[in-house]
Amino acid sequence: MLSNQQNVNQANAGTALDASQLAQLQQLIQGYSPLQLAWASGYLAAKSEMNPVASAVTAATGTQVSATLTILYASQTGNAKGVASQLADSAKAAGITVNLKNVADYRPKSLKSETHVLIVASTNGEGEPPDDAIEFHEFLSSKKAPKLDGVKYSVLALGDRSYEFFCQTGKDFDERFAALGATRVAERVDCDVDYDAEAGAWVTSVVESLKDELTAESAGLAPVVPLPVGGDVVSQYNKQNPYAAELLVSQKITGRDSAKDVRHIEIDLGESGLTYQAGDALGVYFENDTALVDEILASLSLTGEEKVTITKAGEALQLGLKQAFVEELEITQTPLSFVEFWAQHSGDKKLTGLTEDKAALREYAANHQVVDVIKSAVLATDAQLLVDNLRKITPRLYSIASSQNEVEEEVHLTVGVVNYQFDESQRFGGASGFLSHRLEEGGAVKVFIEHNDNFRLPVNPETPVIMIGPGTGVAPFRAFMQEREATDATGDNWMFFGDQTFTQDFLYQVEWQNYLKSGLLTKMDVAFSRDQAEKVYVQHRLKENAADVFAWLERGAHLYICGDANRMAKDVHQALVEIIAEQGGKSAEQAEEYLKLLRSAKRYQKDVY
Repeated sequence: MLSNQQNVNQANAGTALDASQLAQLQQLIQGYSPLQLAWASGYLAAKSEMNPVASAVTAATGTQVSATLTILYASQTGNAKGVASQLADSAKAAGITVNLKNVADYRPKSLKSETHVLIVASTNGEGEPPDDAIEFHEFLSSKKAPKLDGVKYSVLALGDRSYEFFCQTGKDFDERFAALGATRVAERVDCDVDYDAEAGAWVTSVVESLKDELTAESAGLAPVVPLPVGGDVVSQYNKQNPYAAELLVSQKITGRDSAKDVRHIEIDLGESGLTYQAGDALGVYFENDTALVDEILASLSLTGEEKVTITKAGEALQLGLKQAFVEELEITQTPLSFVEFWAQHSGDKKLTGLTEDKAALREYAANHQVVDVIKSAVLATDAQLLVDNLRKITPRLYSIASSQNEVEEEVHLTVGVVNYQFDESQRFGGASGFLSHRLEEGGAVKVFIEHNDNFRLPVNPETPVIMIGPGTGVAPFRAFMQEREATDATGDNWMFFGDQTFTQDFLYQVEWQNYLKSGLLTKMDVAFSRDQAEKVYVQHRLKENAADVFAWLERGAHLYICGDANRMAKDVHQALVEIIAEQGGKSAEQAEEYLKLLRSAKRYQKDVY
């Protein structure tokens, strides 16, 4: 067995510590008790991520670094972070040493020093990595990425099958790890929006497969004594355990003649202990419309009394079909897989043709509810088979339209009601119809907070901000203004808002005018597309103010976009590229790189849907 001095000499050979530093280190730890030495070893090893000092302490104390499971997550709105946290808890419970990291806080070059890596990754927009994962994603795809021979890994990918590039970021990570020589310990799992069951099964499977190997390598090592950590009390309520809040207000804020029905919603969080920041979202659970459920049952010639089994939180629940439709199943958003199922079993030529064209299938699913698919082709189906091919209800996420510093135990939303005519039937969105038409004020709605660290006001209150939020995309910027006012932030604020008409669709008009009057809002530019012959949108207002927009960015402004991802966000991005190229004397490629650097610095943030 080596002496402590021999261990230190060995450590010195593989680190950058000089003799004086090692002497200081030895003097520092000389008076430590065995328990203190064990704590220092484990603590510094975890904090330093293979830092030379930690290695020297490990050697000097005669212990060895335990095998560690590194869990990395790439999360845009918090789902991947939540699954990664559950994975970490499960691994710890199995006795595995865990290093849980956001990829933004992880040094990619450290991958070559890892032995076991698990990645939980969501996909943002059209196949893009989450904002926090941009640099990590680029590094893995570059020539700088190290060989990963000897690294064991697996990937859980989160996504939405209605998008063309389903789970693309997770697929990219999986393929690059394999190409760099790493070995899969479990096949990648690609999860749709109702990911709980699949993610839970993956977590259980991968922890079980690694448990013996990682705990055996750690056996006999000195115990690590955790340092007590203070902090705010965390509410007991979350996505898995939502809070039954009270609906205080559901008020229409578009005019009588508006083509849109937009609601200002106020919800009382009561004694829940739920806290949020400007930029966060509220998750809302809902019940389906019983009239819609009855329409489905009638179309299928079913009574609703048929018994079906649904798996929820790992438990098999038996309940009546009607109750399952009202409380548990998604019937207002149609998954592609349900259209494919109905086409296959009905043999309908039109539906079958759609399944052969993915773009047409996505468009059809986006514009037809489950009942419309059922009515499109006759099929006598077993109740259980039907349930097995439907998705579980998933909560809707709404950008929070208030600052808790202003409204305290309340939370406000700006909800655009999905409401359209299909043939002779009126169709409503699941959550928006629930909040606007089916839930009475004073009624209960189950909610939770979805934190979004990728959509935050700048830490420095003097930093200027540019906010682009047409339609209901205005919501988080109402929260931003309340927060800036409550905290006496002195930075300039510039708002770009757009909608169809000034008289009918200017959401929170009086509030914006008051902010302008008080001076809190420095500038506001509006675009009402139908108030003149030629359509005018927020991107046009941006280009009209090109010189000022670029000047604000050059003096450090943070830029935010919220709203429609399919058209608005892309059009605004293109306008920004043109502004930066023109005003900065850059090529289009250089302008794109300028925006990419802003994103990396968290100065260009999007909350789009």
